[in-house]
Amino acid sequence: MEHENFNDLLAFVTVAREGSFTRAAAKMGVSQSALSHTIRGLETRLGLRLLTRTTRSVSPTEAGERLLHTAAPRFDEITQELASLSELRDKPAGTIRITAAEHAANHVLWPKLAPVMHDYPEVRIEINVDYGMTNIVTQRFDAGVRLGDQVEKDMVAVRISPDLRMALVATPDYFARRGKPRTPHDLQQHSCINLRLPTHGNLMVWEFEQNGEPLNVRVDGQWVFNNSSSRLRAALAGYGIAYVPEDMVAAHVEDGALVRVLRDWCPLWPGYHLYYASRRQSSLAFKLVLDALRG
Repeated sequence: MEHENFNDLLAFVTVAREGSFTRAAAKMGVSQSALSHTIRGLETRLGLRLLTRTTRSVSPTEAGERLLHTAAPRFDEITQELASLSELRDKPAGTIRITAAEHAANHVLWPKLAPVMHDYPEVRIEINVDYGMTNIVTQRFDAGVRLGDQVEKDMVAVRISPDLRMALVATPDYFARRGKPRTPHDLQQHSCINLRLPTHGNLMVWEFEQNGEPLNVRVDGQWVFNNSSSRLRAALAGYGIAYVPEDMVAAHVEDGALVRVLRDWCPLWPGYHLYYASRRQSSLAFKLVLDALRG
């Protein structure tokens, strides 16, 4: 059956269910003669009589009954799905997929989205934790999260966090044994807990700055991880110095479990931005997420 004949099938289903050309025509908003012509055309193409017509009623033939039981449920499913889709214009619903690094997922996305989602049970949030520079278009994400200076120019970007500062921390016992570094260069003599980046498989370079001059240092140590929480755990266990976002370790520094060093060498970085490919994001679910993260 070709696509242009679907209207004929819908016309047949309506007449068969109504049992009347008059009522079916009124329901479909067409003339009775036009509807009768449509049904005759369908019967001619199939080479089968689908309806038995009398002066008082219209009823399906055996072939018509078979077609009615086959086609009608499909049209009902399509109608229901279209109704469900139309509800997306009226209330937030559907799935929003976001890719973000672990720190952004735990310290920005979760705290801002979790309280809101209780009120919108039909909205689903899928967060993919990834340190790679994910292409959200090809990977079919609705949005991604990156630091402001990492967002591609052709993306729409919305700031969702304050500027970010890194912190160098280790346990008091570690510094008692190894001494505190005075400059970033001294880190090369220390046991440092590294992060391996997935993009090219390289270890992350530790970035510093003083008096406007950047300084990058490559460090070494006993442990390498691909996430921030494992690096923090290793630092708390006394295995060396970790280079992590300062809000991850603020409570540990405050209670004395960790000691922070080289604070003046750690620059501010542009905060996290939610980025997406088009301004034409019509979904109410996406707008809900965007508004929550802006707040």
